[in-house]
Amino acid sequence: MTRLTHLDAAGEANMVDVSDKDVTSRTAVAEGCVVMLPETVALIRQGDAKKGDVLGTARLAGIMASKRTHELIPLCHPLLISKVKVDCTLDESLPGVRVSAEVKVSGQTGVEMEALTAVSVACLTIYDMVKAADKGMRIENIRLRRKSGGRSGDFEAP
Repeated sequence: MTRLTHLDAAGEANMVDVSDKDVTSRTAVAEGCVVMLPETVALIRQGDAKKGDVLGTARLAGIMASKRTHELIPLCHPLLISKVKVDCTLDESLPGVRVSAEVKVSGQTGVEMEALTAVSVACLTIYDMVKAADKGMRIENIRLRRKSGGRSGDFEAP
């Protein structure tokens, strides 16, 4: 079993010392979705949500959240992120919105948490902006899709 790096010998939480790690290019991609009524998808598509541009606002919220991950998750390092791309796409087959985030950094630790935070906050923003029309929405399947770089190497979800 892999040792949890955020726990010290006594089992107490601590921030991992990354000072001995090499600076490498690291990328993470996360995804998730907001499942909603077909009528809510139509409302977003038509631009008729009372709070405004749902997908544009969610995209910006996700980008902003990724840059503040270290303020939200206690043991995350503050990072000088070089790229954040958040995509919010209407999908009639869900029905709902598919959200993905790609985050890049050249640094000593990865950006998985930043990508997951971006997706989570973008999904929450979508929910907030159209909850008056559909309180039964579900935020689902938030996960790391892939990561590259660092000591642990590459990962791709099946």
